[in-house]
Amino acid sequence: MMQSRTHTCNQLRMENVGEKVQLVGWMENLREVGGNLAFLVLRDFYGTTQIVVEDAALLAQVKSYNKESTILVAGTVRERASKNPKQATGDIEIVPERIELLGRCRYNELPFEINRSREADESARLKYRYLDLRNPAVKANIILRCNVIAALRAAMLKHDFLEITTPILTASSPEGARDYLVPARKHPGKFYALPQAPQQFKQLLMTSGFDRYFQIAPCFRDEDARGDRSPGEFYQLDMEMAFATQEDVFAICEDVLPPIFAKFGKYDIASQPPFRRIAYLDALETYGTDKPDLRIDLTAKDVTAVFEDTAFEPLLGKVVRAVAISDCKLTRKQIEKLLTDCEVQSGSKGYWFKTDETGALVGGVAKFIVDEAALRAAYPELAPNTLFVLAAGESAVKMSGVEIKTFGRACEGHMDKERYEFCWITDFPMYEIGEESGELEFCHNPFSMPKGGLDVLLKAERGELDPLTIMADQYDLVCNGVELSSGAVRNHDPEIMVKAFELVRLGEEDVKKKFPAMYNAFCYGAPPHAGIAPGIDRMVMLLAGEESIREIIPFPMNKNAQDVMMGAPGEVTQKQLDELHIKVTAHEDE
Repeated sequence: MMQSRTHTCNQLRMENVGEKVQLVGWMENLREVGGNLAFLVLRDFYGTTQIVVEDAALLAQVKSYNKESTILVAGTVRERASKNPKQATGDIEIVPERIELLGRCRYNELPFEINRSREADESARLKYRYLDLRNPAVKANIILRCNVIAALRAAMLKHDFLEITTPILTASSPEGARDYLVPARKHPGKFYALPQAPQQFKQLLMTSGFDRYFQIAPCFRDEDARGDRSPGEFYQLDMEMAFATQEDVFAICEDVLPPIFAKFGKYDIASQPPFRRIAYLDALETYGTDKPDLRIDLTAKDVTAVFEDTAFEPLLGKVVRAVAISDCKLTRKQIEKLLTDCEVQSGSKGYWFKTDETGALVGGVAKFIVDEAALRAAYPELAPNTLFVLAAGESAVKMSGVEIKTFGRACEGHMDKERYEFCWITDFPMYEIGEESGELEFCHNPFSMPKGGLDVLLKAERGELDPLTIMADQYDLVCNGVELSSGAVRNHDPEIMVKAFELVRLGEEDVKKKFPAMYNAFCYGAPPHAGIAPGIDRMVMLLAGEESIREIIPFPMNKNAQDVMMGAPGEVTQKQLDELHIKVTAHEDE
């Protein structure tokens, strides 16, 4: 028995007929059918039960309550005359003897109908999130999240990982995104930072002799929202292993994740180990992205030779990539609409042509094809009714990736949607040329071990090797076109670490200053170690089949990183600012 209830609203069945029971919950609906008869739907966390009010006094009482008031109903279970097979408790109903108001809803009008809250404007849903969460469909996502986290925790403990919590208040560290800063009252002018990830702490745990660590870790990054990224905070299954290689990390993930996806996912088919491995540069060349959705069978090819001497200026002298879509039944209008969608997403222009029923090249830019033999050499099994969508120029790779995703979903037979397809993206470049600086910078994670170790860095330093050709021992885990995680074999050697940073114009003193604890710890004998951190939010989003990550977060922020329910961020008092030695100056736009 919980509080004043004898049963939940999803518990009573035919075997309970005749029993005296007591239920509590929200008054979802009241429907009068004439006379002194009304049907009341009572809802709690677990489900709903029908209450039949046949007493004039009780009816007058409940008619004074607004919907969503919380009430207690005490009465007798009886068999329903008109059963509802769609409702778990649809064979029975309660005839009340007593109804008690527990918590009055003081508003006649709700901001939205509870059971249809997902159709409401998102700003209203976020402002009244506590009402939105009463919707069983919304609540189901949060329950799913809880169950997935419990299953992940159990699986990690089974693999002998220790769950260790790491600090929330720490030092600001360059990790690729903006920090959230927290002023230190006892240290005027200095700031803590909320961790973008427990990266340094988990590596320090490895140097401390903890062999296997994991944590359902909160991470904080001041970055813009996307469909698969929530601003402010997110959670990840953070893990690290000492004396481990890439293969050890892969083995753990391939053992832990497929059963959870198969059990809790919208689809019950998940990739079995070993997951497919694709080198980063190969992924870009073949799929136009480092996050390929392997449920789609389309790929891209370089067809520059086909348009080498074309009279069509947008393709002349450009790298041209093609995505061939066999047995395509799209009309010209549909093709051009989808290409427009691709152009919006990629920022570059797309083109097309196709083969007709006879195999002849028709439509779009077909008349500008100079070397048809080159096309047929690239596609020796070229079939009738094949659509070619093209991308050209500097954005050709990105555009071809968008075309694969867009047309793969739109063209029948090219996407096996109801499954989870995992893959590893490996061999990321260690360095790149920065768009703003024009100089050599770390491409991804500066803590990754370069393939070839110190030797390859020394060759780059001496000019014997292009540093852009150095690969990092880094990997991403991708599922259905969504990046779940980045990971790496870590750079645990201070000498290699310093040399890696020297290539981006940071010396040993800079490394000591930026990463003092890690540098010093590594000088005391650090074990080789590797790790990864799959995103919990993205994982649950995939399992629930949702398009927006906000649907699986209990209290999400909006796209502008505002909590409209709590009014955050908000102003604070002058006294609070004075205690923190902070002065707020007017913004230029004010």
